[in-house]
Amino acid sequence: MNILYFDCFSGVSGDMVIGALIDAGGDPEHLTSELKKLTIEDEYELKFSYVVKNGISSTKFDVVLTERLNEHHEHHHHDHRAYKHIVELITSANFSDRATNIALSIFEKIGIAEGKIHGVPLEEVHFHEVGAVDSIIDIVGAAILLDQLNVDTIQSSPIPVGSGKIHIDHGIYPVPAPATLEILRGVPLASSQIKGELATPTGAAIVAALAESFGTLPDMTVESIGYGAGTKTFPSHPNVLRVMLGTLS
Repeated sequence: MNILYFDCFSGVSGDMVIGALIDAGGDPEHLTSELKKLTIEDEYELKFSYVVKNGISSTKFDVVLTERLNEHHEHHHHDHRAYKHIVELITSANFSDRATNIALSIFEKIGIAEGKIHGVPLEEVHFHEVGAVDSIIDIVGAAILLDQLNVDTIQSSPIPVGSGKIHIDHGIYPVPAPATLEILRGVPLASSQIKGELATPTGAAIVAALAESFGTLPDMTVESIGYGAGTKTFPSHPNVLRVMLGTLS
């Protein structure tokens, strides 16, 4: 049985997940061509690069939005997409069943949390920070790569969320932001002295929706290892997500 272990010693974000899965052997060309099935490729470009984070060579994944600056473009309203529209986008794209189910389960995790925080039913949830194009790409991209890498089961370390305060649409909030904390309800958190947001809503939802258990490294034979770089750099440790792919022993 193929297992993936998320070693989230520096938190987790959507772009870190994609970077780590590609670093561990995921195929960026397969990812790029599958994502075209969403038919929103006029809204983004994908960027893959190698970076060194505090001595660790890792893969950096970026979604560069192409139309955000052009307010008059017909797609600009898509920065705020409703949950039900995102579900339609994913289900009509003809991904494999496994990739479709993975993506929908992650989005449902976020949608339920956002609905609870804002006090609206799931079908009325509109995505702001989380629902813009880059999160759709991160979540659907993670589903495509997990399917391609033939992952049967997922486990994760506890999740450090960071500390301090963060600026979001609605003002200044404590870390973790309310939606992130709601997404991570029932997931073991790890304390961290780092000021800042270590777990993003997208990253938290990927792990919370998919991991079957949380703890130290399980009994497994590691066959490939991937490091996915985050955007921030910290003085005392590499800001990367480490994934280990292998078989349960």
